[in-house]
Amino acid sequence: MNIEIINIPKVEDYRGNIAIVEKEVIPFEIKRVYYLYDVPSTAHRGGHAHKEQLELLIPLSGSFDVVLNDGKTKQTVTLNKPDKGLLIKTNIWRELENFSSGSVCLVLASDVFLEDDYIRDFDAFLDFVR
Repeated sequence: MNIEIINIPKVEDYRGNIAIVEKEVIPFEIKRVYYLYDVPSTAHRGGHAHKEQLELLIPLSGSFDVVLNDGKTKQTVTLNKPDKGLLIKTNIWRELENFSSGSVCLVLASDVFLEDDYIRDFDAFLDFVR
């Protein structure tokens, strides 16, 4: 599947840890940053794929599941460590679910919002990847 876990460098200290996101860590130029928060545990986010855009999802707080589908294989990745990010490359359907209380999902994206890059219908996604 066209995904990868990215290790985010951290500095551990008895006073608290620092995670460092620099251009050497992210395999694309960051053009947009947004975050999800106050998501009810029963809610689903995502529900789309991107044709060209790459995204790195980082769980800043709490945990959530990312259900991924490339049209052939379905896989669930649980994100719960702020020094591990999930790089979702092109043509991967994603749904985010099972948000824990207080969870925050940071998303670093390789492009600005472009509606034409989204595939929002799962059947259309399956047709696109075949």
